[in-house]
Amino acid sequence: MELDHIVHFVQKNPKEIVSDWRAQGFPASLGGRHINWGTQNVLLYLKDCYIEWLSVEKQEVATEVEHPLTRLLLHDQKGFGTICVRTKNILGVDQDLQKRGIETTGVLNAERRTEDGELIKWKMLFVKAAISMKLPPPFFIEWQETDEQRYKKLREKGVVQATNEAMSIDRCVFGVWSPSEVENEWRKILGDTLELDNCRIEFRKTTKSKERLEEVYFANGTTKLEFEEGLYWLPPQSLGDR
Repeated sequence: MELDHIVHFVQKNPKEIVSDWRAQGFPASLGGRHINWGTQNVLLYLKDCYIEWLSVEKQEVATEVEHPLTRLLLHDQKGFGTICVRTKNILGVDQDLQKRGIETTGVLNAERRTEDGELIKWKMLFVKAAISMKLPPPFFIEWQETDEQRYKKLREKGVVQATNEAMSIDRCVFGVWSPSEVENEWRKILGDTLELDNCRIEFRKTTKSKERLEEVYFANGTTKLEFEEGLYWLPPQSLGDR
């Protein structure tokens, strides 16, 4: 399995987020709207995954929907939320988790309307967990299109450029109260590994009141950037593209 995307909850206006990251040399783009959830996003595509800056667009819709990620967004408001893992067999993942006694939401259908009107569809799967200060488990995604089809379209639209595909994520570092306990829980969910094909997952002890993803390291990331209560380590060459 692979890291599909990192979810970062934000309160800034999407256009402002795009502007902020492009000013740093990172070609972020407006993603679109999740009409059924009342949310919207900005995306930064990388070589084989992306970062999603997710915010509430319509509070009245978001507060009424029973969707795990939207509930987490409303709870946290700002900062890193969780990570999403990509699979080509989400039904199989669901069956495997349930066989091992892990309760899930079942496979959910999802869609997003892009800025140019395209409707993008996918399937999602969440491990059932109460929304709290404890670390939320990772969730799973299976896209309707193959990775090759998705990236071909994104290149044609100019959303994915050479700069995007030159960048990748090295590791995600989570702050938790009991690293060994959480590591065992995540190994159980991810098939007894913390080494995804394109990203390493690490846990460290924290004294903070909330367990969450704390730092995202790009490959060759040496430049520290704090953004909307999230900490990124960025490759210096991107900062030079201003």
